[in-house]
Amino acid sequence: MSLHADASRVLKEWPAPDAEQDRLRMAYLDHLAARPDGMWKACEEGHVTASSLIVDAEGEQVLLTLHRKLRMWLQTGGHCEPGDSTLADAALREATEESGIEGLSLLSHDPVRLDRHLTPCAWHLDVQYAVRAPQGAVPVVSEESLDLRWVHFGEVAGIADASVQRLATATREAAR
Repeated sequence: MSLHADASRVLKEWPAPDAEQDRLRMAYLDHLAARPDGMWKACEEGHVTASSLIVDAEGEQVLLTLHRKLRMWLQTGGHCEPGDSTLADAALREATEESGIEGLSLLSHDPVRLDRHLTPCAWHLDVQYAVRAPQGAVPVVSEESLDLRWVHFGEVAGIADASVQRLATATREAAR
């Protein structure tokens, strides 16, 4: 199965938690139906991306990255690559690359949220996952970040935008 087909399957099967998320789900599906290249960065009108909020082994903190280009505290994630076999694999790969943490695991193969946002390259149709770090995980800053920081769920609102706050809420629910 192609990554495009996997993304379509994931979005068709995902039970959106509310009407707003369902509207986004349908918009993503429409995009993929119209664009065979809709998974790739080269699709200038927008493309599906995969991200993850990493939660610590205890389920009390999340790892945020200070994005080098955007200068914002965000979850890990980014563009899908030809070697990604599934959307969940893409999210897990991005989380591992950007956090430097080996042994990350998906809390579920289902996304926790969708978020559509404009970036310098195009619209990102982001499919967001929750990932658990192993006990004692120590993050390592990658070339895409200026910093990495473990923060308690209650501290996310003080440093991150509303989209990351919504993802943190959904991740906390998934981690329970």
